[in-house]
Amino acid sequence: MSGLFLLEQGLNGLQLGFMLFLLAAGLTLVFGVMDMINLAHGSLYMIGAFVAAWLTRWSGSFLFGVTGAIVLTAVFGMLLEASILRTLYMRDHLSQVLATFALILILNDAVKMLFGNDLPLSAPQALEGPVEILPGLMYSAWRLLIIGVGVAVAVLLYLLVQKTRMGALVRAGASNRDMSSAMGVNVGRLFTLVFGLGAALCAVAGSLLAPLLAVQVGMGENILILAFVVIVIGGIGSIRGALVGAMLVGIVDTLGRTLLQQLLREALPPQWASAAGPALASMSVYVLMAAMLVVRPQGLFPVRT
Repeated sequence: MSGLFLLEQGLNGLQLGFMLFLLAAGLTLVFGVMDMINLAHGSLYMIGAFVAAWLTRWSGSFLFGVTGAIVLTAVFGMLLEASILRTLYMRDHLSQVLATFALILILNDAVKMLFGNDLPLSAPQALEGPVEILPGLMYSAWRLLIIGVGVAVAVLLYLLVQKTRMGALVRAGASNRDMSSAMGVNVGRLFTLVFGLGAALCAVAGSLLAPLLAVQVGMGENILILAFVVIVIGGIGSIRGALVGAMLVGIVDTLGRTLLQQLLREALPPQWASAAGPALASMSVYVLMAAMLVVRPQGLFPVRT
């Protein structure tokens, strides 16, 4: 097992981690500020991917498709929050889970009627091939772009949350929503803007992952589970926690699927390793979450306890 192989898998883990961060950042803000469990967050990721694929095919420009998907998904998210989700804020979490699960089914069928079961989306031709980042190490240019975009979005979110008035309002709402409202904060407008930001981040993740994964109906459900794992590890309402949790989950998931299976093949008979390797690899992320709940149940960087 060479050092270049480990470095390549580490980069794959970072790429997955940054994509999870884009999803988890919006989800943790919605959960932290609104105290709402939104299972339909993954559907916004799916909608962003489908809109990007459709606009790219219609215009012939990948950049136009991604930009249009971000704007349209953000607008759709704000309309969704103002029309349907706002009625769920005062409900208990069970009602929110049931209502947003129903919304998943509705949005899946709506996307199927508008776009079909799937749409192809390819990366721009200039970024399809590999680039040499070290002697002997070729790595996908598109995955490097995803890492770069993830770093840029993380920096912008930090500046937004820590250095702007809106960020101060978001942090105040995550810490104490009732006190923020009593101090004159327009909570309704804040909620809409936060939800629109979360939807835009979903569209960024969906657009960038679409060339690597299939753009198909229901694609948001599996990755949503990992996003929830991220915010449990990082701490509800914390952007920093979402970033650190996403990096941990991305690296553990990637290395678990590669290194763990190779180690098992060296220690166990081939048929046992083939059976146990994938199962243990898929469990590794949830073992990490369980350990975090035992050691630090509030997460790494909780905004509120």
